[in-house]
Amino acid sequence: MNTVAGLFTNSESAAPAAPRALLPGFDYYPGYYSPAAQQRLLDEVNAVLAAAPLFIQRMPKTGHSLSVRMSNAGEFGWVTDREQGYRYLETHPVTGKNWPPIPPMLAELWHDIAGYPAPTNLCLINFYDVEAKLGLHQDKGGESLEAPVVSVSLGDDARFLVGGSKRNDPTTPVRLHSGDIMCFGGPARLVYHGVARVYPNTSPLLIGGGRINLTLRRVER
Repeated sequence: MNTVAGLFTNSESAAPAAPRALLPGFDYYPGYYSPAAQQRLLDEVNAVLAAAPLFIQRMPKTGHSLSVRMSNAGEFGWVTDREQGYRYLETHPVTGKNWPPIPPMLAELWHDIAGYPAPTNLCLINFYDVEAKLGLHQDKGGESLEAPVVSVSLGDDARFLVGGSKRNDPTTPVRLHSGDIMCFGGPARLVYHGVARVYPNTSPLLIGGGRINLTLRRVER
């Protein structure tokens, strides 16, 4: 399946709560988006995926496929393949077209909680089915390390792991729900993190199940 556009309905979410500091510089906003706001955001994401379908990314050197299917919005998109590895492109590697603009709700979210003067110019869209996971990693590369990372969860719950500055540091699990937000920067900008599993049938937001993660970043060239 190349796109999940048009496959969604509404969901329920916890009432908005004050942010919790998981680590210095790492804030967790449970229930940030109401059910109605989740649906509005999902409509905006659907429009992006209609123009920039999800595709399979491959690891450098080994060529192994990631279990998470991805797309992007914004000035740049994060891509990886066996031949050239991790990098940022201005065009979709399958369609050859420029990435669609970042959805307005996400641009507003960045403005509200990132605390960074420049706007986000990359939104990585990850779709997890019930079998997908993402190993511990750092968000780095051509990105500005002065700008934080803002992450949005939509759909089924996920077991998210927050680690330290080294891959083998202990991790703390956090169960993320649809509508939750995380923002990490400063001393937490390069902490290792990952998704250990998705809990099926925990949200009705995505018809057929699964989870969407939206990651806002700032790329400097």
